[in-house]
Amino acid sequence: MGVAKPAIELADIFRRHGDAYLRDHAGRLGRSERRVMAAITACRTAALGGHVEQCDECGASRIAYNSCRNRHCPKCQGAARAAWLDARKAELLPAPYFHLVFTLPPAAAEIAFQNKRLVYAALMRAAAEATMTLAENPKRLGARIGMLAVLHTWGQTLTHHPHVHCVVPGGGLSLDGERWIACKPGFFLPVKALARLFRRLFLAALEAAFGKGELRFFGELAPLGERRAFAERIGSLRKMDWIVYAKPPFGGPEQRCSPISRATLTVQ
Repeated sequence: MGVAKPAIELADIFRRHGDAYLRDHAGRLGRSERRVMAAITACRTAALGGHVEQCDECGASRIAYNSCRNRHCPKCQGAARAAWLDARKAELLPAPYFHLVFTLPPAAAEIAFQNKRLVYAALMRAAAEATMTLAENPKRLGARIGMLAVLHTWGQTLTHHPHVHCVVPGGGLSLDGERWIACKPGFFLPVKALARLFRRLFLAALEAAFGKGELRFFGELAPLGERRAFAERIGSLRKMDWIVYAKPPFGGPEQRCSPISRATLTVQ
């Protein structure tokens, strides 16, 4: 039995309101976001051409429009999503899982917007390293842990909002690798300590990238290309409280294994 087509699809929303959205958020959307919207809008329409599908048994044929094959498209990624989820479910351990979210503050997020590849990678590394380092601390969990992290670059309002979702088992291997160490019931790691370590690691990576001349700044952020202005930005970010969210995954760990982005880091 086929899956019923939803009454309203994301492509329908883009067709009705996409032009107004692009106009109202012109300064916040990059080329990649615009390409995604265009691909989803055109997916399985005459804009992408079509092909003939024919049944080998009865000979019946029909015209089918081509898919956009964009990794963000809900039409194209349905089967891939199901296969990805099945593979992740097979890796689950018989242990409780926790859902962690690491978010960049706006003053760091706007730097990420102009340096996506480099800063997104730094974000994911800092989140993973902070979690694993704190977990290995004998005063905390004292164990080597595994985790799955997924980068999200958009928020619920489709504006730039880089953050990392992590699914982490509530325990890990002892540092000698001989036994399993479980976390306390309902508690994984202290989020304040995790947030401070995450902030320190991410800002260190950002400073290192600036020192190597790897960051680029345009428009309103152009002054950050000067060493003094950049140092002031880092100083202000260092004084902020960064947000790390932690709680057991709603409905089980498989509910948080959503391949919305293919920028996925699995740490074991």
